Amino acid sequence: MAKKKRNRRTRSGTNPFGGGAPGMPSGGSPGGAMAGGMGGDLAARVRKMQGDMEKAQEELAEETVTGSAGGGMVEIDMDGHQAVQAFRIKPEVVDPDDVEMLEDLLLAAIGDASEKVKSLTEERMGGFADGLNIPGLGF
Repeated sequence: MAKKKRNRRTRSGTNPFGGGAPGMPSGGSPGGAMAGGMGGDLAARVRKMQGDMEKAQEELAEETVTGSAGGGMVEIDMDGHQAVQAFRIKPEVVDPDDVEMLEDLLLAAIGDASEKVKSLTEERMGGFADGLNIPGLGF
């Protein structure tokens, strides 16, 4: 009498070795449990971080910093996304014979405002990757 072949297929096409998805063992990754001890809460932590980052980016857009040069002779207002919102130039710095000085002051004020935005961004956004501990990503 011929032996009957045993069908290893289970209901719904799931893995007969105990996983939820076809071809995946228990734990969701080919090696079983999630690598590095990262459980199912990693996805939730990432979603929360994304939401927090979006909120911080929206708040940054509402922030305004002022960069200045020449002891306040030229001032530049810039939002948290580095878009120039306004500038002010004191009349006494406008010299038709020395336009180059005004250009230099404008560049210096823009640079000052950009550095302030960079510092503000690092302050607000810098901590989002802390605590993720994803191997190989340097977080």
